[in-house]
Amino acid sequence: MAFGLSKGEAEIPKRGFVASFEPGAEFEGKLKFTSGAARINSHFRGEVNGDGYLLVAERGELEGDVNVKSVTVTGKVKGTIRASERIEIKDPGVILGDIYTPVLVVEPGGYLDGQCHMPAQQGESLKPSAADQP
Repeated sequence: MAFGLSKGEAEIPKRGFVASFEPGAEFEGKLKFTSGAARINSHFRGEVNGDGYLLVAERGELEGDVNVKSVTVTGKVKGTIRASERIEIKDPGVILGDIYTPVLVVEPGGYLDGQCHMPAQQGESLKPSAADQP
């Protein structure tokens, strides 16, 4: 593991953190970042918007709406998450709220309580084909 990061976070430093909220810090408001990655490992209440990667680490608790490219949750998120590329819920991550993403990965031990909205792939139809019908 690099930089004392927990399981599944060793690849994060190459993305370049632009913000990090660690235990002992609490934040309420809006976080906006234009690139790189943000790490929340403490209590955060508000909005998170960015063109990069968000990590909600094991001790992280985020209450609010998220709109980023990619999210990994090993902590807890309560709110709506919109990720244009991917959402990962790792053990023991919890999401309580609706999510919107083209790719969802839930590892054993991860938990989602909400609706998952995934766009249809271009060129594919959501209607069953004749081969799928009895």
